Amino acid sequence: MGVETEAKFRVESHDPIRRRLRAAGARSLGTVMETNLILDRPDGSLRRQGCGLRLRTSQPLEGETARTTLTFKGPRAPGPLKVREELEVDLADAEAMSEILTRLGFVAVLWYEKRRESWQIADGRVELDEPPHLGRFVEIEAPDEAAVRRIQSELSLQDSDMVTASYVHMLDTWCREHGIKDRRLPLR
Repeated sequence: MGVETEAKFRVESHDPIRRRLRAAGARSLGTVMETNLILDRPDGSLRRQGCGLRLRTSQPLEGETARTTLTFKGPRAPGPLKVREELEVDLADAEAMSEILTRLGFVAVLWYEKRRESWQIADGRVELDEPPHLGRFVEIEAPDEAAVRRIQSELSLQDSDMVTASYVHMLDTWCREHGIKDRRLPLR
């Protein structure tokens, strides 16, 4: 079982963060276009329990092979950072897994694309994210809070407010506010 420990920040531009990453000796891992399918039981019980089920395909912009994963996220633990159980498995066929999940009774509740640029820094990862309609974000994921805070400081984000809501929650809110019934949000 894995546990993710992360912090997320909204930024106006990724350019200053890229410069700080390079100055800190971080290594670029490339950029992908993600397709995220969020599933739940018909009664919404996964979300009510604070859990999530995601089928994601990440297509590198450099023409490499796409990677598909199925991820279960447990409820968030109390505390200032997002800490939660994360179980993930690589898949060979996204369409087949989607059909299996449908036949098991899961329903799609949200579909969205997101551009993600990944960097490795020390014992952590930094993601420069662009989900549709929400702006730009920086996610820092590391083994523990101290490592996240260290990277946060290296990137000069120590005075920035953390965004505690997930992309799924923010996009769900955006859909409701804008009357998006099909809940499909491509990155334009």
